[in-house]
Amino acid sequence: MSELPTGTLTFVFAVVEVPKDLRQKVGDRLDEILSRAYSMVSERLSAQDGIAMPTEGDSLFFVFPIARKAVDAAVAAQRAMAGHEAGLAVRIGMHTGEARLVGGDYRGIDVHRAARIASAAHGGQILVSDPTRLLAESSPGEGYFLDVGEHRLKDLESPEHLYQVGAPELRADFPPPRSLQSRPTNLTTPPSTFIARHAELGDIKEMVKHHRLVTLTGPGGTGKTRLALEAASELREFFDDGVFVVFLAGLSDPGLVQATVAQALGLRQQGLTPIGDTVTEHLTGKQMLLYLDNFEHVLPAARFVAGLLEATRELKILVTSRAALRLASEQEYPVPSMTLPQADDTTAAALAGSEAVELFVHRAKLVKPDFTLTDANGAAVAQICRKLDGLPLAIELAAARIRLLDPQDLANRLDNSLALLTGGARDLPARQQTLRNTIAWSYDLLGDRERSLFTRLGVFAGGFTLEAAEALAGGDVMDDLEHLVEQSLLKAEFKGTGTRYWALEPVRQFADELIGLSEQGAQIHQAHADYFAGLAMTAQPLLQGPQQLEWLGRLDDENDNLRAAMAWALGAGRGDVGAR
Repeated sequence: MSELPTGTLTFVFAVVEVPKDLRQKVGDRLDEILSRAYSMVSERLSAQDGIAMPTEGDSLFFVFPIARKAVDAAVAAQRAMAGHEAGLAVRIGMHTGEARLVGGDYRGIDVHRAARIASAAHGGQILVSDPTRLLAESSPGEGYFLDVGEHRLKDLESPEHLYQVGAPELRADFPPPRSLQSRPTNLTTPPSTFIARHAELGDIKEMVKHHRLVTLTGPGGTGKTRLALEAASELREFFDDGVFVVFLAGLSDPGLVQATVAQALGLRQQGLTPIGDTVTEHLTGKQMLLYLDNFEHVLPAARFVAGLLEATRELKILVTSRAALRLASEQEYPVPSMTLPQADDTTAAALAGSEAVELFVHRAKLVKPDFTLTDANGAAVAQICRKLDGLPLAIELAAARIRLLDPQDLANRLDNSLALLTGGARDLPARQQTLRNTIAWSYDLLGDRERSLFTRLGVFAGGFTLEAAEALAGGDVMDDLEHLVEQSLLKAEFKGTGTRYWALEPVRQFADELIGLSEQGAQIHQAHADYFAGLAMTAQPLLQGPQQLEWLGRLDDENDNLRAAMAWALGAGRGDVGAR
């Protein structure tokens, strides 16, 4: 067929399902076996005037001008696959509607609906929508239609009425379709729209598919919980026994984690049986995703998580925490800040690719519906996002101020972002209603030595080296520094000139506030100024010799620190230090 048909068409998706233990049985032959199976299905669909279309992933996508032929082709494909020697089975879904032709491909909601119907089918089953059934029943052909009811399918607003196609020689006894309501869950619809971050979302979903324990780490306000909730929601179709979230932020005792998990799963104490054993027994044999939110302050309970993974085979666990659990099976995913605009991006068109800008504009519209990103305010919006280091919570709190301040006024006031960024939504936890509360939540989890070091590190501007940190602390700080990195209060960056440590600007401002409240504030600034005065004196003679490039690079890294040290020295009346 030289031209692709248009108008009312039937869209068919077919996916070959692989038994979980097949790869162990056939080894390297799996790809060959799968290829033959897909060829077998493709031949049957093509034989009834089906037109093969390009698709991503492991599904076949065919388009049929006639619904009756699509159903007959699907029956033929299932008969060919029945009793496959390797145990493979194909699930087929179809829907009849219209779509746009874009670059030789069909696109639109009706194509998407067919794909979702295929996702709801089981191996060996054919599911069709009501429009397909009505058209196919009007013409003689193979099979009959069994009503399996209305089902909510992922990404579709309204329930879909589905029918199973039956025919001689085909299996008829299938469980209910794999729709959203057929998988138990305690997830609720998040109160805010998920904005941008689709690359991160895709990464997390792939990690959960390939690892049993995935931990999202990052400082407070990076959007770990929102990302995890979105990932958990989109992964529901892959877990027959459901997806359950357990919120741990309200706990103060790690020993209560087991009981909190049990409560989320609807379990009760059984006599004298420990509640942890009840949870483990319930999860054994379950194909379930358990999402544990805010684990950082109950880290000793990681032993319970390890025990669950050891006792079960198909359970998967998604965790959000400011520190990793440090378990052998753990796959850590440090959640990055949102992408920022380039330094010279100021027009609305140029800023459109920035996740941070997209979030700011969307949240600003919630409080000021007529707010629009324009070439006139673009530079100020970009400045806001850069000053907040792309931290989602900070951006959302800043956007809420648009009802009172225009973007340029807001940008000008962000040098003290902790004081400005308050007044978050009342239905958020108290620690998320202001940026200061969010950072304080992490700070309160530190030990005394780590708090002392964190406070001292607030004097640095633009990052610092291990050597500089040791100079200010007066000794070895490696272990405490590592813990601050693990708690996501600091980040480590490996550069050609060595490892540098730095904090997101709101976190640095919080530490700087602590210096101002500390009795040792003047001593900390003095130690900082003395260290960088010494560095400058060391560098002076070396800027003319063979080490010139190396020292120019070091001084470039420390430019902000040198300026901050000089400013303090002059303000404190220490002109001698400033001169050095």
